[in-house]
Amino acid sequence: MTKPKVTIDVVSDVVCPWCYIGKRRLEKAIEQLKDKLDVELHYHAFELNPNVPKNGYDQKAYLVEKFGGEERYEHLTNNVSSVAAQEGLHFNYALQKKSPNTFDAHRIIWLAAKEGKQLQIVEAFFKAYFEEGVDLTQQDNLISIASANGLDAGKVRELLNSDEGTQEVREREIVNGKQGISGVPFYIINNKYGISGAQPTEVFAEALPDIASKELAQGEACDIDGNNC
Repeated sequence: MTKPKVTIDVVSDVVCPWCYIGKRRLEKAIEQLKDKLDVELHYHAFELNPNVPKNGYDQKAYLVEKFGGEERYEHLTNNVSSVAAQEGLHFNYALQKKSPNTFDAHRIIWLAAKEGKQLQIVEAFFKAYFEEGVDLTQQDNLISIASANGLDAGKVRELLNSDEGTQEVREREIVNGKQGISGVPFYIINNKYGISGAQPTEVFAEALPDIASKELAQGEACDIDGNNC
């Protein structure tokens, strides 16, 4: 018997902690449902702060100002790190020295989709930033991460030194705006249903089969007035 197919378009940013947490929760739900559903994932760009300069900001200073003080910074980062740990993730804000502009990372993720390597690259960027403190403002670091996860280093360097992928990423960001997406993570299921935020695994595990059954129920049929047959 063919399993119902569910397509999930994930709108996220590589410096969004809840996007990483949501990624892991969604993956756990997909694993639970693997005998029931065939799930296809696609990641799309969202920039939490597109105004960050190419050389980035001092990460702690930026977040202290953003959150309204060092005490608030400590509270929020400790809280999100604790939640992440429950999902098997090991956030280390002490290692993060730079808050980067993420546009180039999104262009690499776009390239990775063309190469069939997108899921590996997305995971690698999250891990590099949140767990390893890799400086994503440095082109060589972006290339190193990408090449270690299946992309050709020459292709990535060529992309970063050109405008390749720029239009496509910008167009996706425009689509996000038109769809009213103002925060991430955001999940678009079967191009029709939206789930906002890093929902618990059980929420995904309940929602996905429900949506799949609705999609199956909306197949083509003959109607009484004969318009379809």
